Amino acid sequence: MNTATARYAGQLRTEATHVASGNIIQTDAPTDNHGRGEAFSPTDLVATALGSCMMTVMGIVAERHKLSLVDSTFSVVKHMSSDAPRRIAQIDVTFSLPAALSGSDRTLLERTALTCPVTLSLHPEIRQNVVFLYV
Repeated sequence: MNTATARYAGQLRTEATHVASGNIIQTDAPTDNHGRGEAFSPTDLVATALGSCMMTVMGIVAERHKLSLVDSTFSVVKHMSSDAPRRIAQIDVTFSLPAALSGSDRTLLERTALTCPVTLSLHPEIRQNVVFLYV
């Protein structure tokens, strides 16, 4: 079964549908590449997928260990290459996690995040700068 189906909507936009749920994601080309930047670009989705995957696997481990990550956040910054071909050169991910987590819990969650499926799937030339803040 398909994971997703998509259609080109014109004007550098796509509309992808998640088959199992029916959820829809729209993309738009970024303003620095002929688009209007009115939605996630495909490369924005890649960068966001990295942070989302890391947070998801940390959530799995946190639930297993009866830890709460509710209201934890992350931000991503995507850096595109300045040389050809156009590609993602670096993704910065910054997590804000609960200060109450013990040192051993922090180590467990950080190791988990750094081995998420998206991390392991990205090309090794894409630098991944990951910061964990405990607030």
